[in-house]
Amino acid sequence: MDIRLSSDQEAIRDAVTKLCAGFGDDYWAACDTEARFPHEFHRAVAKAGFLGIAMPVALGGAGLGVVEAAVMMHAIGQGGGGYAAASSVHLNIFGPHAIVVHGSEEQKQRMLVPLISGREKACFGVTEPNAGLDTTSIETFARRTDGGYIVRGRKIWTTTAQEADRILLLARTAKKDEGRKPTDGMTLFYTRLDRSKVEVRRISKMGRAAVDSNAVFIDDLFVPDEDRIGEEGRGFRYLLDSLNPERILIAAEAIGLGRDALNRAANYARERVVFGRAIGQNQGVQHPLAERWAYLESAWWLTLRAASLYDAGQPCGAEANAAKLLGARASFEACKTAIMTHGGMGYAKEYQVERLFRESLIPVLAPVSEQLILSYIAENVLGQPKSY
Repeated sequence: MDIRLSSDQEAIRDAVTKLCAGFGDDYWAACDTEARFPHEFHRAVAKAGFLGIAMPVALGGAGLGVVEAAVMMHAIGQGGGGYAAASSVHLNIFGPHAIVVHGSEEQKQRMLVPLISGREKACFGVTEPNAGLDTTSIETFARRTDGGYIVRGRKIWTTTAQEADRILLLARTAKKDEGRKPTDGMTLFYTRLDRSKVEVRRISKMGRAAVDSNAVFIDDLFVPDEDRIGEEGRGFRYLLDSLNPERILIAAEAIGLGRDALNRAANYARERVVFGRAIGQNQGVQHPLAERWAYLESAWWLTLRAASLYDAGQPCGAEANAAKLLGARASFEACKTAIMTHGGMGYAKEYQVERLFRESLIPVLAPVSEQLILSYIAENVLGQPKSY
């Protein structure tokens, strides 16, 4: 069993690390303070060909797997930009997967090529204020009309909707009680974000101000038939194709962010002298740092195991969910320890660790809660009865 990265995977890691080095702390601090989207970073990733790392070669992508995508996103997370950097490109990696699998050839060319090249940006309209994680209870409705659908409804926590040209939109085309299963009757669309019919309100939030999160109000948006992905009523099933890759990439990003915070703390501990000695010489400082490394390292290899299972076409739901759970927790604890290592200066923006700490809460909360992950593992691995 060889659990090392291959030479090609190491090359991806090194190239992405070098790219990220061109965007220093001042850049990311400014993006955070000004709530400014990192357009320059997004363009650099697109120019280097990484936006399509897991997209088909025929569309201009690299045709690689989730393992390589995880290596890339881990390097981005570790590169200083944290979740602001990762979230600016995250949707490109997992979001369009339903189009790759279920879209027509015409749709793939029209929808994916501009994303891969960086000419267009997209947002993901699934979560709703009255449904939360209970996706089957969404209320946004697409009513049939000549040549397409008229959509009305609301979405929330829609990332990059301020910048997006297109929206990957899940809507009901039949009421929940009309189907055999609660998951029936939902349809997936990828369409133009027509701002004359869609109002986007930015949510002021604790961290990752550089990449916007929004409440979206859709009022009679026309979606043509050619923008429907696959069959009507099967949209929820199509989304399932991207859930495990999403959890794997969220884990990789979180671990990268945690490692950046840990490296900053370790450097500070070597350099900060108190009472005539480096604070890192004290076991009370070095032991928490060492423990954080151990948890980040273990979470990383579980993440790669989940990714390798996915790429091999093997079941990986438990591993993907566990990787997200452990990666997010390890990242949060690493960021907290980084602040404590810096002492009072950890609370200052100068050392960046407070920014990383604020962003480390994102993978703990989203895109699925720890409680649902634990319930999934309890039911599907340990054979316990469904609890909700």
